[in-house]
Amino acid sequence: MAEQQIRFDDGASYERMMGIWSRLVGDIFIDWLAPRPGLRWIDIGCGNGAFTELLVDRCAPAEVQGIDPSEGQLAFARTRPAGRVAEFSRGEAMALPFAEDRFDAVVMALVIPLVANPAKAVAEMVRVAAPGATVATYVWDLVGGRSPADLIDAELSARGIVLPRMPSVGASGIDALRDLWTTAGLDAIETREITVQRTFADFDDFWSVNLLNPRLSAALAALPSGDLERLRARALEQLPQDSATGAVTYTATANAIKARLPA
Repeated sequence: MAEQQIRFDDGASYERMMGIWSRLVGDIFIDWLAPRPGLRWIDIGCGNGAFTELLVDRCAPAEVQGIDPSEGQLAFARTRPAGRVAEFSRGEAMALPFAEDRFDAVVMALVIPLVANPAKAVAEMVRVAAPGATVATYVWDLVGGRSPADLIDAELSARGIVLPRMPSVGASGIDALRDLWTTAGLDAIETREITVQRTFADFDDFWSVNLLNPRLSAALAALPSGDLERLRARALEQLPQDSATGAVTYTATANAIKARLPA
């Protein structure tokens, strides 16, 4: 299966496709972290700032730095109310533009499978973390087939359609995350699953959101019309639907890990 550098450059489209999902998981993730106020945060791979905004709204931070390689995403992030506190700048997870011992809380949201070298990215998280800092992430359970895109992904795969593969899908599993955090020398490691549901107005709403996913859109557009309609019908059969309103609900699960840098 071909690997592909998957980039999200349209902040508004990303908000509709994944920003809502990220906040659903992010709220539970922050509850789990239970951070004290006044911390210096870095949000690595902040994208359009969906999770960064939660940090600003809920964590009373002293500082928030959002880092992402996409200028398009960062431009959208800077339009958010979070911009009153957060600073957004361009940077890569494997080469963070900050000195060591800089932050009290180092987090990534939905990033690790997109990174070519997850171990290097985690090493960078540790490098910029101050002694005693929290180092944490959440990521869709791609190994377990429980991401927001997996229903359509599975239907395409069943038809023999090979989709682009993220560079580090295997790093999304709980065991792989634990190995990464352990190898990085972190203490008090804890893991958990976070399962959330998103309700769409109807099936067309669900479908149009998934068309914004660059891994799926080209493959769906290339399907003959008959095959596409059959795939849509198969997807609809598998979604819980409200008989009165037509709303459909999708369930997805993220794996999360947190730990502490030894003081």
